[in-house]
Parts: sequence; structure tokens; C-alpha cells
Amino acid sequence: MMKNIVSQEWLLENMSREDLIVLDTRAELGDLEYGIKEYEKGHIEGARFVSVEDIMTGEVGAHGGRHPLPNMEKFIDDMKKLGIRDGSTVVIYDDGDLAMAGRLWWMLKYIGFPKAYVLDGGIKLWTEKGLPVTTEIRKVKEGDRLSLNIDHSILVDIDYVKKAMEKESTAIVDARAAERYRGEVEPLDRIPGHIPNALNFPWMKLVERGRSMSEEEATVYFQPLKDYEEIIVHCGSGITGTVNYIFMEEIGLKPKFYLGGYSDWVSYEDNVVIKG
Repeated sequence: MMKNIVSQEWLLENMSREDLIVLDTRAELGDLEYGIKEYEKGHIEGARFVSVEDIMTGEVGAHGGRHPLPNMEKFIDDMKKLGIRDGSTVVIYDDGDLAMAGRLWWMLKYIGFPKAYVLDGGIKLWTEKGLPVTTEIRKVKEGDRLSLNIDHSILVDIDYVKKAMEKESTAIVDARAAERYRGEVEPLDRIPGHIPNALNFPWMKLVERGRSMSEEEATVYFQPLKDYEEIIVHCGSGITGTVNYIFMEEIGLKPKFYLGGYSDWVSYEDNVVIKG
């Protein structure tokens, strides 16, 4: 078992644990019905569905990016309704690329919740291995107490990033695909390109073909970052960048997350954007 990632075998062996809560975060950005439909077709036994748009995203404004955080008191209530309480062990899965699961994992980390993990390979690998799925949706016993201990040290905003950009000791890490970083394509945001001085470490390389990098492979991948005093990771809107965050943490780096990401950056007319 890695620090933040559990194997399929681990989950299978621990399914009967009293303290275990399994969460299904499948989603497709741009198809609001995808996640719940897939969940209803079949999910890991006892898993509860969590909507990215309804539970993990707050109200979108002029700034703050495409997936701002919700009100954290409401988030606590939503987590309690899923049965989570202080002392629970939470395993989160998606289709296997870890991005949606990563977003919820990071949010639990942000509220100071200690035992949250993502499932290596997600439900895709689970079904490929012939492990059981069900359509039964169990009644959930609401969690009684869930503490809110926000860890402000892991989240940064645009003003923080602007100051950090000038420091040679800080690495700004853009987790988006290389062609988006270079500004060759931009399917979602106002203008293509990247934040000045940002380095590109695409998140998808960490989970190619449904297989997560090992700790050794991730250490090699992030080797160029090891001498920086501070690392700030971002993506387009605070979802896929969490995959980088998970693996950075796994190998002992201590990243901060610019959750608003590139979509927040380009929401300000006067912000410089670099291409190439």
C-alpha cells in the first residue's frame, strides 16, 4: 500500500471493514449524466456516488476558475450524508485515470481528513479483473461527527502565484497536456498558452493505460523538481492537477495547489500568457 493509493487487492481484502467508505466519483466533463448513469449500471459493492459538479464544485464566478471549491461547511455536510465521520477510512475510485478521484482526495486532505486514498486502476481495472460489481444502492447511515480543520498551507491563489513566479526557488508546475501547455490547442479556456515560467509535467503520464507509476518511476519523472524550495501545481481548473499532487506527495515532495489554475489565470485580461 502506497501512502495515497491503494491496490485492487487491498480493497478486496478490506471490503468488510466497519470503518471503510468507498466512493464512486466517475464523471465526464461536458456530460453531466455520465457518472450517475455508469454508477447505476454497476459499481463496487457499497460504493456511494459523489457528483463532481454538485458536491466538489462551488458557484462559478468571473474569476476563480471553472471548478472553484464549494462552501466547506456544506462539503462537510455532504460528506457526512455519505456516511463519512472522524475515524473513517475512505477509498475513492473513478474510471482509472485518478483525476476525479484525485479531486475529492485533495478536498478531503484540505479539510484535514487523514485517511483518504484513491484506488489504483479504478473500476475499469476492477471489472477487467472480473471482480464483482452490483446495481444495489444501499441505504447510508449518516456520519455523526466530521471535523473541519482546513489546511490553508496546501492551497494558493492567483496573488500568491504572481509573487512566486518571480522566485527562482519556486517551481510552477502545469499538469495539462503538452499541446495545451504550448498553446497549440485550447478546447476550454479563453486563450491558449501557459503561465509565465511554468514547467510542464503532464498528468496523464502518471497513469498511462490505467496503470499508475510506481514510486520509483514517479521519483524519476519529478526528478527535475527535487531541488526547488517550493512547488506549486496547477491544471486547467483544479481537477487533473490533483493527480500530479498525489504522486508528488507520494515521493516526499510537498506541493501547494493553485486550484483556480489556468482557467482562473486567463480570466484576468491583463495576465501575461506564454506560447511555445
